Amino acid sequence: MTFVLGVVLFALGIGISVALHEAGHMYSAKAFGMKVRRYFIGFGPTLFSFRRGETEYGLKLIPAGGFCDIAGMTAMDELPDPDDRKRAFFRFPTWQRVVVLSAGSMAHFVVGIVLIYVMAVSTGLPNLDRGSAPAVVSKISQCLEVRADNSCQPGSPAPARNAGLQPGDRVLAVAGTPVHNSTDLIGAIQSHSGPTEFRLERAGQQRTLLVDVARVPVSALGGQGDKLVGAIGVTPQQPAVTLHYGPAAAVGKTVTFTGTMFANTWQGLKQFPQKIPALFDRIGGQNRPDSPVSVVGASVLGGDAVGYGAWWFFLFLLSAFNLFVGVFNLLPLLPLDGGHIAVNLYESVRNAIRRATGRPNGPPVDYARLMPLTYAIAIVFIGVGALTITADIINPIRLHP
Repeated sequence: MTFVLGVVLFALGIGISVALHEAGHMYSAKAFGMKVRRYFIGFGPTLFSFRRGETEYGLKLIPAGGFCDIAGMTAMDELPDPDDRKRAFFRFPTWQRVVVLSAGSMAHFVVGIVLIYVMAVSTGLPNLDRGSAPAVVSKISQCLEVRADNSCQPGSPAPARNAGLQPGDRVLAVAGTPVHNSTDLIGAIQSHSGPTEFRLERAGQQRTLLVDVARVPVSALGGQGDKLVGAIGVTPQQPAVTLHYGPAAAVGKTVTFTGTMFANTWQGLKQFPQKIPALFDRIGGQNRPDSPVSVVGASVLGGDAVGYGAWWFFLFLLSAFNLFVGVFNLLPLLPLDGGHIAVNLYESVRNAIRRATGRPNGPPVDYARLMPLTYAIAIVFIGVGALTITADIINPIRLHP
């Protein structure tokens, strides 16, 4: 039941984000005096609508986005109403048009940043430095092989215990190679065998122990397969999954964390094309958590997060969604808002050059000539979207506790 609740809440969060995106366009356009004729959430047949002032507001059947109809968005827009022509979008200064076109993405950025701040003071922000935490020993196993009742198998080795390792020891190096974190420690142990020198720090003093690293199947350590790897019977200390901050400290942390997420979002966008083949692997039944997810897959993950009580991940996922959509929407490709921004900036630069050379402004960009490219890009977006949704339905990525 909690899973269904999580799916519904996440879908509702996406719907609110879309509504705020279109509201960003609408309110900025109204603020400049442009005429906003319609504001609708969804596409297809209209479920209901009402008019307030000069704007019609409504909800359509298919909840797959929304639109804000501003008079004169392009030169192709027919304007039979004299008021429409007088307050048409294309009649306003370029900077105002760019602000209106950017306002949708700005709304996503505001939502994402607010969610990050809420996480910082409530559920906690994900600890992005977990991998850099020192390699501190949390637990020493009595042996490497145990029975079903957790008792040791006769003759089972206990390298860490026999060598004198203790909980709280910080491992500094293995066989002379520095160890910086728990990941380094596990990798170093698994790559060695036999008597191996461990340099560690205990109670502020450094010391060296000789540990007889055993070789065990990787399956005995929770992995898959029969490959033999080194093991000594230690459990590294696990750093906190999330970190909490006070209302004042959360402000600065929100800024730095948001910067990190923007950088990761941009990296993810650049790597997106090479991840598309992984979607076919998922459709074929393979587990590919590194593949893209659609709003369907994100909603499933949101449901899992609520089901496991991981509200921090639910909020993190919703924040990441908003930042991703905000950045993606600013790409200079039609029919995205970024494509319209690029067209308007092109017109402004072109006209400035023409005026500087004593010529009049050129005509508005003919969107009809751009339609083949726009349709081609739209087909690619729809195709990739359909492929991603298919993978999320057939073999969704799931969150595990």
